[in-house]
Amino acid sequence: MRAAVLEKIGGKFTIEELRDPSPQAGEVLIRTAACGVCHSDLHVVHGNVTFPAPCVLGHEISGTIEAVGAGPSVFRVGQRVVGTFIMPCGSCRHCRRGHDELCETFFVHNRLHGHLYDGTSRLSRTDGSVIAQYSMGGLAEMCVMPERGVHALPDDVELDVAAILGCSGFTAMGAVSTTGQLKIGETVVVIGCGGVGSSIIQVAHAMGASQIFAVDVSDEKLAAAKALGATHLVNSKNVDAVQFVRDTTGGRGVDVVFEALGLPQTVEAGVMMLDDLGRLVMVGLAPKDITASIPILHMVRRKIQILGSYGARASSDMETLIGLMNRGLFDPAKVVTNRYGLDEVNTAYSDLEAGKIVGRGVVIPGQASTKG
Repeated sequence: MRAAVLEKIGGKFTIEELRDPSPQAGEVLIRTAACGVCHSDLHVVHGNVTFPAPCVLGHEISGTIEAVGAGPSVFRVGQRVVGTFIMPCGSCRHCRRGHDELCETFFVHNRLHGHLYDGTSRLSRTDGSVIAQYSMGGLAEMCVMPERGVHALPDDVELDVAAILGCSGFTAMGAVSTTGQLKIGETVVVIGCGGVGSSIIQVAHAMGASQIFAVDVSDEKLAAAKALGATHLVNSKNVDAVQFVRDTTGGRGVDVVFEALGLPQTVEAGVMMLDDLGRLVMVGLAPKDITASIPILHMVRRKIQILGSYGARASSDMETLIGLMNRGLFDPAKVVTNRYGLDEVNTAYSDLEAGKIVGRGVVIPGQASTKG
């Protein structure tokens, strides 16, 4: 099969012929219909997140089941599916407590070493040399996943847009529902309206937020945010976003701020946008040595909470998200704005880094050139 291989950290992707992967017991082989273009991959490319190389990145995929591993399975060949980027083991202490977004097996085996839970990767070159896989390694024509991270899709959803459910939508669902615990009628700010932020806006709107402030530096992204349910648009290049939010809410601030960029200045601004008892939900990733300054007295006096949110629970949150989609309350097609062939993978990530992707870009491995 063809795959986009990152030979070394800091380098570019090259398209290579790898051995066709095979699923083991409890796993499925998926023919990749689309793979989302996510900033988390860029963190690996630039070395901000430690990961072995050579590797195949890509952790947000949709496709069809090509083969099923030995033993009983709930899946069948030809079934349309989406994969969550967190692939829980189901048996570690966090999985047993219902927090499979913190699955220790996933983080130790996959995120540290780039393999699945038997200690080996499913990816290799034709000479047998091992290629690490980031989650399922979705920037390839096929990929292998543990079944616990795989979810059946309705027949009427387009596979190329459904890919974004596995990270962008999944992460938004975890942030808004599981971590943020948004209540009907509450007010929110979303800082950063790209792939994840745009999905947060859709989920917050679906869950009954009464006001949604979209904050970004791109008028194009803000216009898209309005179409997704944002009630107030704030270009922080031109306006003091904190002052705008406080003035618009009568000086109080909002109930929940979702920070989707991972920048010190936007985390600090998010704290100051909150009402008493407000919640700051931090979603954006950052290099490990990046910190933000938080005013202690302000936090304590106003009983403000800071909550980290990473992904969501594959065992329950993905089914809730698919349910929202089935009811017309979450439309992945409104998030996907750019499409690329596998040969254009370097262009895709360059566009992402340059801010040229308004919502979410997807790579379609089965086609050589799809941009436009």
